[in-house]
Amino acid sequence: MPKLYFRLAVLLLLITSCASTKKAKFDDYVFKTKSEKQAYISSYDKALKLWDIPYSEENIKTTYGTAHVIIAGPKNGKDLVLLHGMDASSTMWYPNIKPLAKNHRIYAIDFMMEPGKSTLTSKSLSSEEIVILYNEIFDHYKLKKFDIVGASRGGWIATLLATQKNNSIDKIVLLSPAQTFKFIDKVGKTTSALMLKLFPSEKKFGKTLNTFSTHPEKISSVYKRQFYLANKYAKSNSSMLKMHPFSDDELKSITNPVLVLIGDHDVINSDESLERANKYLAKSKTQIIKDAGHFLSIDQAKIVNDAMIDFLE
Repeated sequence: MPKLYFRLAVLLLLITSCASTKKAKFDDYVFKTKSEKQAYISSYDKALKLWDIPYSEENIKTTYGTAHVIIAGPKNGKDLVLLHGMDASSTMWYPNIKPLAKNHRIYAIDFMMEPGKSTLTSKSLSSEEIVILYNEIFDHYKLKKFDIVGASRGGWIATLLATQKNNSIDKIVLLSPAQTFKFIDKVGKTTSALMLKLFPSEKKFGKTLNTFSTHPEKISSVYKRQFYLANKYAKSNSSMLKMHPFSDDELKSITNPVLVLIGDHDVINSDESLERANKYLAKSKTQIIKDAGHFLSIDQAKIVNDAMIDFLE
């Protein structure tokens, strides 16, 4: 692990530990107060309307809490699970959802340990528990031979699920998966996100967007508001520290067709990520998206959408 990344990880863990000793104003894993949660959920609902297609929302009871799932697309379409990036929630798919939902039955799942509409009622989940959680959701919807698209942390989770024996996944799309093939590429540049989480402000938020996106002006102001409140109101947690790059053998165990996309200005991944993907994944296809950062699904939505649809269909 790079020394700088280690120092940042220790800093986050220490601050998280200190924060956890404070008495919570109400019992919620993610949010500090009921009013802050309500403000965030209101912004979530406004951002979800950016999907601009028919959808329904369902809450599924699981071993670890309630999973919030957004469903869209034709009932007879091939099942497609969407796993969002860190603190982004399922609303992040608004630039991509129309082409994805044209021929696929969409199941967009909010991650329980992050801001969204899912609710965690247990302690922080281990990797093994994350696998159990998602398999419970897949079983609930009777998903078999389904495709999966994961962005950033969602890409790490998708890879984790694919390493499990007897999984029901067919094709996999990884959009700049975090901590999957290597540790964060440009750790120094990503400190803006850490500072935003610890000391939230509009100025730090703008700096973070400029770091992770080549075209922050393309991000909807409605979605920006939700994303900012996610960083402002949500408690810090150390779950990121449990995300480690997968071993050579773990990657070799994945026999699914996998498409890996990263931006040419990505601060999370680099050519080395694609080299490992091509070396150890049996059926990999990789592509660098020009003029795109870590938020490539927004920076170059049409190019990314076309690449995903071509691969999935």
